[in-house]
Amino acid sequence: MRALKLIGLTAGLALAATGALAQGKTWTSVKIATEGAYAPWNFSSPGGKLDGYEIDLAKVLCTRMKVTCEVVAQDWDGIIPALNAGKYDAIMAGMNVTDKRREVIQFSRSYGGEPAGLGTAKDGPLAKLPGDGERFDLTKDEASAQKAIDAMKPMLKGKTIGVQVSTIHANFLDKYLKDTVEIREYKTTEQHDLDLLAGRIDGIFASGSAIRATFDKPDFKDYAMEGPRFSGGVFGSGVAVGLRKNDPELKAMFDDAITAAIADGTLKTLSIKWFKSDITPQT
Repeated sequence: MRALKLIGLTAGLALAATGALAQGKTWTSVKIATEGAYAPWNFSSPGGKLDGYEIDLAKVLCTRMKVTCEVVAQDWDGIIPALNAGKYDAIMAGMNVTDKRREVIQFSRSYGGEPAGLGTAKDGPLAKLPGDGERFDLTKDEASAQKAIDAMKPMLKGKTIGVQVSTIHANFLDKYLKDTVEIREYKTTEQHDLDLLAGRIDGIFASGSAIRATFDKPDFKDYAMEGPRFSGGVFGSGVAVGLRKNDPELKAMFDDAITAAIADGTLKTLSIKWFKSDITPQT
């Protein structure tokens, strides 16, 4: 009888444990990391306050998730290791979803994204690159994209292009143009913007939104995007919230909140505010 009671007690405890596991972690507060140096996605104002599309979006998502949120600044080059070390719970820093990043973290559904391209002086050696304004998807048609890249190479030969370190944009240059241009890597996009303005490099390669934000400044009135725009392939599948793999409940919360913000037009409103165009994901 005691054995039967013990078996029953053990089974009951196991069932209770299973139920607790199925219920998962309950989130009441979330700490979100952003770079604070990637306008208009995220940046620090002169007073040190974080601002930008992702800062506004974080407030909206946290309200929908009914959690208290804190947004903190974190250097880009250590942002994923610090997430996995538990320094914060999520990343909202203009981070594109790529297969390589999926090896170490998981992502929410996408909340935006734009093609990448080259920014340079309007009267410089890279003005009027072939294929200006054309868009190429490296996932859907890499052959056509490669032709566009090859068409630019004669003008790019020997030029110095600035790019932020440890980014998909650096990966693109390394894969497609490392034998054509000198790639100069910077800790932040702000640093390569300043070197472009000073004439120390011939161009910068980044997302269209980041380049436009820079070139909207009075000091950059004589600069513009030139040549084709690229997406897919090394650029991944849109910008999303980065999360630890062992936090499925938090991923589900972000997914639901982003889906709702897309459905009611909130993402479109924020996109137009910060990017002057709608970058809402189409799927």
